Amino acid sequence: MEYVLHILTLVVLYAILAMSLNLLSGYAGQISLAHAAFYGIGAYTAALTAVSLGTPFFVGLLLASMACAVGGAVIGLPSVRVRGDYLVIATFSLQVITGAVLNNWTSVTGGPRGVYGIPPCGFFGFWHTSRLAFLGTATIVAGAVFVIAWRAVRSPVGRAWKAIREDETFAQSMGKNVAASKVTVFALSAAMAGAAGALYAHYFTYIDPSAFRVTESILIVSMVVVGGAGRLCGPLVGAALLVMMPEALRVAGLPTPAAAKLQGVLYGLLLVLVVMLRPEGLWPSGLRGGGNPGTT
Repeated sequence: MEYVLHILTLVVLYAILAMSLNLLSGYAGQISLAHAAFYGIGAYTAALTAVSLGTPFFVGLLLASMACAVGGAVIGLPSVRVRGDYLVIATFSLQVITGAVLNNWTSVTGGPRGVYGIPPCGFFGFWHTSRLAFLGTATIVAGAVFVIAWRAVRSPVGRAWKAIREDETFAQSMGKNVAASKVTVFALSAAMAGAAGALYAHYFTYIDPSAFRVTESILIVSMVVVGGAGRLCGPLVGAALLVMMPEALRVAGLPTPAAAKLQGVLYGLLLVLVVMLRPEGLWPSGLRGGGNPGTT
């Protein structure tokens, strides 16, 4: 039972990350390879404030989201003038810089050793280590992220994001504030990723830079692509599938080295099949989010 709860918790954490990137890439059309960087910034912010200052869990969660929102707004500024491949390079650079800082600023981040002694999730001074209780907390946060995303894509700013995704020049000619819309979606997306990072830190009670490499960013992008970019529920499907796939290999009884190699092959094969046979993703195309009020 504990194992099942652990897998479900990972699904929820990655679902938050995939939903956050879906806002940026699926709805606003801004491709990013820096989401693991925001994930890490959120995790380290929550961890360091909890360990050094003893901040409560939800305060750390809020601080992590705020720190990532500022970082997202900063990286969103170049996106006003940089597009396409150049934006991918810019976000990838942020990912590399963040990894270097986490590894080398040892006096603050602990370097490769990471941060130990992070308290588990707690409320009103009472700490709990129950996986079920944490899964409930993470699900509540994920639900809040989903509601925020649902409201955002149906708001005027959400319609501006979709206009920018389809044709940025036309959106600007129609009076949309492209610069403000881009900075807003980068900030909101990063804040959601920061919340996932805070949950990660309090769940594992230990973090190190290896958990926030560019491979994590690629995995999050894969979840959005496989599930269906531009659909509210698509990333949930992608997160569940890509988290559970390696676990299915373990259940099948494959040795760990063989399962690790086969996992990469299956990820690649799944992406190729989705791109070739169903480029809109696995979530039903008739349920594209952000269109009619009743769709998801």
